[in-house]
Amino acid sequence: MRKIENVKKQIIEVLDGCKEEFQEINRYIFENPEIGNEEYISSEFLSKYLKSQGFKITKPFCGMETAFKAEYIVDISSPTVAFLAEYDALPGYGINGEPAHACGHNWIAATSLGAGVVLAKTAALHGGNVVVIGTPAEESTGGKCPMVKNGVFENIDFIFQSHIGDKNNIENTTLAMDALQFTFHGKAAHAACFPERGINALDAVNLFFAGVNALRQHLPQDVRVHGIITQGGTAPNTVPELAQSRFYIRSSTRKYLKTLTKRIIDCARGAELMTGAKMSYEFFENSFDEIRNIPTLQDILEKNLKRINIENVVRYASFESGSSDIGNVSQVCPTMYYELSLNPKVTANVHERELLNYLDGEYAYEKLYQSIAASAMSAAEIFIDKEKLRKIKEEFFN
Repeated sequence: MRKIENVKKQIIEVLDGCKEEFQEINRYIFENPEIGNEEYISSEFLSKYLKSQGFKITKPFCGMETAFKAEYIVDISSPTVAFLAEYDALPGYGINGEPAHACGHNWIAATSLGAGVVLAKTAALHGGNVVVIGTPAEESTGGKCPMVKNGVFENIDFIFQSHIGDKNNIENTTLAMDALQFTFHGKAAHAACFPERGINALDAVNLFFAGVNALRQHLPQDVRVHGIITQGGTAPNTVPELAQSRFYIRSSTRKYLKTLTKRIIDCARGAELMTGAKMSYEFFENSFDEIRNIPTLQDILEKNLKRINIENVVRYASFESGSSDIGNVSQVCPTMYYELSLNPKVTANVHERELLNYLDGEYAYEKLYQSIAASAMSAAEIFIDKEKLRKIKEEFFN
């Protein structure tokens, strides 16, 4: 126990000495917003910084130009923690419609790099290996998904990632999600002269939406279905021969989502039968899984959050949630995903433009410091106390 306490004190000393560097990372990514899979400036900046701190860099990584892997290996037989950095911005949130970091991924990048660097600087004391993985496009295609499929996390013992939220929450919920595009092919005709010769693809989409809306009243509370029409014809006097829609289909579990997705597809097939427009569908983004929470990881993190004066820690699993590729990661490796609230004075939430006023300033920097400290101290504690690592893996595999 004394060794753990000494390491934690050293972590704070190291963090105090380089916190301005992490604030600058936060600022730089905030001021250079890029959408998913186009984060060239951000990924280059982050990977170069990690290289300057003694990390071995692999970039591009896992077939993605803006992904990277940074490794600080002390001993291949020692346990390994990974910190996952996100740095894609949201499209259209800037003043002139440009991308902007209204979800705080600039802050995630800074916290993940900060925790990784602080642990690397104290590696002689705890003996653990540190990996920082740059994961593109969380807001769209989900860069962590191909990483899961390619076994990137197989040699990682546990993972930390934090996010800005409205609570200091260590038991978050993310919903499993499928992203489907439905296309209906009809037959064009003059809408006034020869309507009987046409097959209306837009009618098929409208009937499809009617079917989905009728289905909603029979769905559980933890389900979300929402769609848009992306194509619906070119002129009012022409029967639309092509119509298209996109849907996000979500549930608290992948198991139920499989059933739900099939029912949504059946609604589209019904519209096909009613109109004669031929239907096809495809998954236009990676599918996300729900997140798995590990109690021992939560206990360790909560203790270290309280150590740095975050007292109002909650475990609040709610279906008022979105979806994230961190869920896929948590299905293959023990993962501690948590949120920190900026300040009671900040009423804006993620994906709101008002939040942009707070994600590069004193509130963000305070939580940046606390997240780095809590994550690094928790990881060091697990490195040193092998019984806790054993318990984490036991909970994960059972």
